[in-house]
Amino acid sequence: MRLLVVNPNISEDVSALIGAEAARAASAGTEVTVATARFGMAYIETRFEALIGAYAAACAISEHYDGHDAVVIAAFGDPGIAGIRELLDVPVVGMTEAALASACLLGKRFSVVAISGRIRAWYRECVEDNHLGSRLASIRALDQPLRGIGTVQQDHAARLEQLCRLAVDEDGADVVILAGAPLAGLARTLQGRIAVPVVDGVSSAVRHAESLAALRPGSARSGSFAPPPEKPNAGLPQALSAMLARRRSG
Repeated sequence: MRLLVVNPNISEDVSALIGAEAARAASAGTEVTVATARFGMAYIETRFEALIGAYAAACAISEHYDGHDAVVIAAFGDPGIAGIRELLDVPVVGMTEAALASACLLGKRFSVVAISGRIRAWYRECVEDNHLGSRLASIRALDQPLRGIGTVQQDHAARLEQLCRLAVDEDGADVVILAGAPLAGLARTLQGRIAVPVVDGVSSAVRHAESLAALRPGSARSGSFAPPPEKPNAGLPQALSAMLARRRSG
């Protein structure tokens, strides 16, 4: 099995974290390809930045998609996932929905621990878009400037652990979700140190993608996720234009 894991942001150091956690989580024999966006933001905090990340993810997928059995969108918030599902004929899994699915199988109420306070509004909307707002106990976030997006775990280790504990002790969380690719792998470090299960988005997405690919459910030829209809377009990257044409003709 081959999985394509796409970082919709330009941070290569975060892609390294994603790749390391994906490799640890993947089953024996699964090959993981990590692709980083060629343009866009260092990381996503706002709805507008998510728009940029969605297009960057679609472009990266079009360049690296061939030969893969499933695709993972490795940014919390799953930028562009619904549209990208229309574009592909293999399963597409997002970090958010995968982490939420894992959390819901482990407990009733979950909290999200994030790297930035500005992210809270968008993350809350993402949870609500997955129809799980009633199960959200809280969103807690770092409140200090980030020295570097690839070193968040090291720079804020004590505070991140404290936020997890507060989510359990004060907010009543049954499960804690560590949100965002910069926190990939941190759940392993915190294992046994938090009184409830801690969920990692990258490892959840990799495992869910493997399961869906193994099920071979087929691809949408009808319904709301059918291929986009043929129409004139201009200015699209060649790889993306070619993928559109292939999906329509497939």
